[in-house]
Amino acid sequence: MAKIVHAQTVLPEEVLEELKKKTGETATKDAIAKAVEHYLVCPYTHEEPFEKKLEEVIKKKKMKE
Repeated sequence: MAKIVHAQTVLPEEVLEELKKKTGETATKDAIAKAVEHYLVCPYTHEEPFEKKLEEVIKKKKMKE
């Protein structure tokens, strides 16, 4: 039997809403679970460092403001 743990994170509201749209889920826990599962199985996940992608997202958000 698999051991199950509870995990928690803090996300901006707009990020959570975008995640729900992309995953097609309405519940937060289901959207996060689906995103994590995708991240773990996606062959393209580790091609570019996550930190670099995050920096790009932050830059784009600052440009919008």
